[in-house]
Amino acid sequence: MRVLGIDPGLTRCGIGVVDSTAPQKLQMVGVGVIKTDPEAPLEYRLLELEKELIIWIKEYKPDVIAIERVFSQLNVRTAMATGQAAGVALLLAAKNSIPVGIHTPSEVKAAVTGSGRADKKQVAQMVKRLLKLKEMPKPVDSTDALALAICHHWRGVGNARLANAKKKATKKR
Repeated sequence: MRVLGIDPGLTRCGIGVVDSTAPQKLQMVGVGVIKTDPEAPLEYRLLELEKELIIWIKEYKPDVIAIERVFSQLNVRTAMATGQAAGVALLLAAKNSIPVGIHTPSEVKAAVTGSGRADKKQVAQMVKRLLKLKEMPKPVDSTDALALAICHHWRGVGNARLANAKKKATKKR
C-alpha cells in the first residue's frame, strides 16, 4: 500500500510518500514541502497548493491520503490556514477517488514513537530510524508528513477495507 502523508499548512505543507514493502517494512518513496508566498492573496495560495498536490498525486498514485487533523489550542489564524490547506487536500482526494485517513497529532506521535507526548525531535529521529534514512528530511513539515504516512500504515484502514472504500468511491463517479 502507498500512503501520501500531508501535514497541512498554507505557508509550508509537508508531503511524504511511504510504501509498505512487507509487514512492518516501510520505505520512503518521496518527500518534500510545498511553499506558498505569505504575501500572496489567500485564493492564489490555495490555488498554488492545489497545483502542487495534483502533481504529487499524479506522480505517486497513492492508495490513500493521510492528513493531520486540524488542531489549535489558542492560535485561531493558524488553525484557519491549516484547515484551508487540509480542505484542498480533502477535495483533491475526493476528486481522485482516493480514500482519506485523518489522524490527530498525538495519534501520529504515539504510532511513531510510542508516546503521544513526544516532541518533534523525537518524532523526526524515529522517522529517520523507521525508514532507514541517512539523514532527517528538512524542514520538519516534511518529517511530520512521513510520520503521518507511517501512522496510517500502522493504524489506518486495513487493505480490504481500503479496497472496498476505493470501489465505492469509483462507482459514484
